[in-house]
Amino acid sequence: RGCGAMLRERTLRLQAGSRMEALCVLGTRIAADVYAAAPAGAGSFSLKHTEAVEVEVVTGERAEAAPGDGAQRWPLSKGTVLRLSMSQPSAKANDNKVRSGAAADVAQPLPAPLTRRRLPQVTVSYYSEGGGQAMDQAGLLLTGIGISLDVDADRDGVVENNNPNKATWTWGPDGQGAILLVNCDRESPLVPAPDCDDNKVFDKEDLLDMSRMVLRTKGPQKLPRGYEIVLHVPISDADKVGVFYVQNPFFGQRYVHVLGRRKLFHSVQYPGGPAELEFFVEGLRFPDDAFPGLVSIHVSLLETLAEGIPPAPIFTDTVAFRVAPWIMTPNTLAPVSVFVCSVKDNYLFLKEIRSLVAKAGCELRVCYGYMNRGDRWMQDEVEFGYIHAPHKSFPVVLDSPRDGGLKDFPIKKLLGPDFGYVTREPLFEAVTSLDSFGNLEVSPPVTVGGREYPLGRILIGSSFPTAAGRRMTKVVRDFLYAQQVQSPVELYSDWLTVGHVDEFVTFVPSPDVKGFRMLMASPAACYQLFREKQKEGQGEATMFKGYSGPDTKRVTINKVLSNEAMVQQNQYVQRCIDWNRDILKRELGLVESDILDVPALFRMDREGKAVAFFPNMVNMIVLSRHLGIPKPFGPIVAGVCCLEQHVRALLEPLGLACSFIDDISSYHKHLGEVHCGTNVHRRPFAFKWWHAAP
Repeated sequence: RGCGAMLRERTLRLQAGSRMEALCVLGTRIAADVYAAAPAGAGSFSLKHTEAVEVEVVTGERAEAAPGDGAQRWPLSKGTVLRLSMSQPSAKANDNKVRSGAAADVAQPLPAPLTRRRLPQVTVSYYSEGGGQAMDQAGLLLTGIGISLDVDADRDGVVENNNPNKATWTWGPDGQGAILLVNCDRESPLVPAPDCDDNKVFDKEDLLDMSRMVLRTKGPQKLPRGYEIVLHVPISDADKVGVFYVQNPFFGQRYVHVLGRRKLFHSVQYPGGPAELEFFVEGLRFPDDAFPGLVSIHVSLLETLAEGIPPAPIFTDTVAFRVAPWIMTPNTLAPVSVFVCSVKDNYLFLKEIRSLVAKAGCELRVCYGYMNRGDRWMQDEVEFGYIHAPHKSFPVVLDSPRDGGLKDFPIKKLLGPDFGYVTREPLFEAVTSLDSFGNLEVSPPVTVGGREYPLGRILIGSSFPTAAGRRMTKVVRDFLYAQQVQSPVELYSDWLTVGHVDEFVTFVPSPDVKGFRMLMASPAACYQLFREKQKEGQGEATMFKGYSGPDTKRVTINKVLSNEAMVQQNQYVQRCIDWNRDILKRELGLVESDILDVPALFRMDREGKAVAFFPNMVNMIVLSRHLGIPKPFGPIVAGVCCLEQHVRALLEPLGLACSFIDDISSYHKHLGEVHCGTNVHRRPFAFKWWHAAP
């Protein structure tokens, strides 16, 4: 049998002059103690058995196959046992016979207790040391039954019969083990929470989110008395998995919850004959700090020896599942939908976003005031990802613990059929700006020192390693690490007022083998560009033309370069960015040619944290080859913004189309940019996460 099956070899004690009945699971073995049942004076024995029964005579370390004709005799010694197994199921209870007699050609009468209409399946005949006719006989009636709990262990979408690797789980293209989706979407609009939060199935569409599990049986129409088949889960897995059974599958279907949560076991009604009972399994929890993602389900055959004695398991078959991880999607994947809020001062911004989305050929979904309640930071509220199994994949949104005006948006506007929801809320830790999901990004696929990360690596911002400061709350970090397939990298972002990684790094697609470029905000690149323009005689070129905000009156290249305080502040910022640059090069396997420096300037607030001086161009939205870049309002040279011109020269050779979006009034002055105010649901990876090797 497959390694999912577990059976401690049972030893039955035969009784001379009587007949025993026992159930034998196909592929397992039963030991019958021949010596203990022998009458006084017995010195040898013989046996007969039906073709469906295989018998070995075991004496000490020696085992010998026993023919079924009863011709051979074996000496009787202490410790002599028969090892019995069956290779085919019984059509009726006790219908496979093993018989033994004094000799093959001599019919021996059975003792009175055994002379019944049905001959025993195993009959052991005992002989005195002098030989002659049988002194006594012991009989054993065996009922053969096949039991197999099966899943899609080879991950091809089909529940195969008794896969030998069904009880284990391994990674890689040749890995084995079934996969389970957390049933975190919501099929019915009548319920307020994801489907995994209750024990109900409203229609068959919900079953499609679940993994099939089949209990296959072969045997007689009825089990012998004293036997029962039970499905069960360990108590440690009961809050992580749910199992449903469909009653009346052809008429008046009823979906019954049989395992999970408070239900640790379920007595299975034996169907009789060859049969398949179909169950549907749902995940209830994602992998997390205390849950590595593996669950097991068992089927056991219980035997009751006598009235008043509890049943005991004589056979167990096991299947293992891994709960599919939540997977983030990088900028290099194609967009499906763009989300943005409508607030009182971003009408023109919305208009430009709408134009960009139309160019990219994806959907625009606007969250209006009644839902966003004045909260414009769509990126900070949620992160879009997905879950994937061989039988199904669907998007899942991770809700941040920030809970601003957009708090109800994920549940009320995203959660639905085939669109899941998950969140992590800290119980004791204080939520900071670093818990917003502008501080949660993911790289494209990378290879680092020969190790592949085919789904990229998660990037989260944190405090400087040697100092106290803000960090993403532990419950969210633990969740991200526990998914395993996008091994997180922690960066240093606490030097920023808002503290998000999307303020200094992003990724854009490229047409070469690498497939992407990493963009980093760079004060050094900005100062270098401004000095070049100053040498060209453009020192009086003015910034912020067309915008009259605070600290923007008559800002020229000369004034920026002569502002010693700003120079020192940006030297500090550059050092912080360079620290992260080194981490990213090491952890993503990048070289300098993979990185493009985007000019940026920062200024320090009263707390000594940095904010963007002009709209931060690295904080862009990426829609395939179409980029929505914050309009920087840089120095105008020959009628053209020199910052825009510089960025076009960096990105357009990669086949990228740059659209500069005016966000200065609606987002920049509120300490955010285009990326902060938008969010993108993207297509999933074609790569199957279970082929990875975390």
